[in-house]
Amino acid sequence: MAIWQPDPSFYPSPRMAAKAPEEKLAYVAAFDPDRKIPDAIAVVDVDPKSPSYSTIVGQVDMPNAGDELHHFGWNACSSCLCPNAPHPHMERRYLVVPGLRSSRLHIIDIKPDPKNPKIVKVIEPEEIAEKAGYSRLHTIHCGPEGIYVNALGNADGTAPGGIFLLDPQSFHVLGQWEMDRGTQKLAYDFWWHLGHDTMVTSEWGTPDTFENGLVPEILLGSKYGRRLHFWDLHKRKHLQEIDFGDEYQLVFELRPAHNPTKAYGFVGCVISLKDLSASIWTWYRDGNKWAVKKVIEIPAEPAEPELLPPVLQGFKAVAPLVTDIDLSMDDRFLYVSCWGTGDMIQYDVSDPFSPKETGRVRIGGIVSRASHAGAKNGALNGGPQMVEISRDGKRVYFTNSLYGAIDPQFYPEGIDGWMVKLDAGENGGIKFDENFFIDWPKGHRPHQVRLEGGDCSSDSYCYP
Repeated sequence: MAIWQPDPSFYPSPRMAAKAPEEKLAYVAAFDPDRKIPDAIAVVDVDPKSPSYSTIVGQVDMPNAGDELHHFGWNACSSCLCPNAPHPHMERRYLVVPGLRSSRLHIIDIKPDPKNPKIVKVIEPEEIAEKAGYSRLHTIHCGPEGIYVNALGNADGTAPGGIFLLDPQSFHVLGQWEMDRGTQKLAYDFWWHLGHDTMVTSEWGTPDTFENGLVPEILLGSKYGRRLHFWDLHKRKHLQEIDFGDEYQLVFELRPAHNPTKAYGFVGCVISLKDLSASIWTWYRDGNKWAVKKVIEIPAEPAEPELLPPVLQGFKAVAPLVTDIDLSMDDRFLYVSCWGTGDMIQYDVSDPFSPKETGRVRIGGIVSRASHAGAKNGALNGGPQMVEISRDGKRVYFTNSLYGAIDPQFYPEGIDGWMVKLDAGENGGIKFDENFFIDWPKGHRPHQVRLEGGDCSSDSYCYP
């Protein structure tokens, strides 16, 4: 796994990463919501010059059914070039793919044939529970000193959730990351400011509160996650908690600035219990503490009750349901997925405290069912969900499924999977690539997208 020179897909700074070659392949997690057939990592041709453009050109099936592949990442990335990194000569070769439901970890080798990945190691949930004390694996990040994995539950599937490390060469489970977790109990996403020695984590809930779908009583009782946690990254110690308050539920996806000199980032809040709106918040350094400010509010849209799923009929409105966000490599554009209304919105966040909308498209949606020029089946369901941006910021990919048990709560007829691509203008503006539409094969639904060589949520940097 060690090579004489650092991997050419590693870049010391986001400025250099933005000049990387265009991706030709994408890797997409695909899961069976019925948990009857194995999930898979699909390989998608994203090279417009290729005769197989906008098609699935490869696939590796998991050895078991019921994993619920969700988020995944790389064994190594640009953070290996950090001054304190003990592994500067690693290569970006393996996908680290967890099962959110099974708590199983798969190590997948893409190097011999990128279109024909191979599973080379499977780490069973019993080993993870014994060595790290966690289960329900969610997010992967390649850090300077190893592979970070977070989990939504402890070994028994209750609180606290947290983070553990894998050795980046042997893939051995090293153990729990937290030395002092303070008040933190719930887990969801995590990322860091390497230049400020800070970890940030967000919250969802314990597995019993989401594995069979969202529980209305817990949601309306404001018992799901609503806090950010800030940690000393080196000492692995909890420093500060910020509670968004009773109104805000499901404080989810974290996107810190790529420039390591900047001490701010963005987090999406799925829903307000006051009016079903969604919101984006900026976290930032305020003196010797961290603070947050709501910078975007996306309102719910009135709708006739008969057009709504039972969970929304009493509100007579479609909630935007912001379930993913992504930040371009130059920290200029933030993309916001509104899974409920069907909007993908682009904001100029050059001033992180005063975003300006610069583009919007609509596809799917609970009520609108907006279509796509490449779709053959007319009205589409699901909505923009997992979103990924190319390193140069010119291409944006997204899929339409959220989570197996939650999809039917908002799309009761079931979701027919699809994947699309947007072209982004240099100074803002987005439009569909009409030649890129994948009608996902039945039996699987698509979730997270990873781009060959890295993307805007895979790597972190130590140099500006």
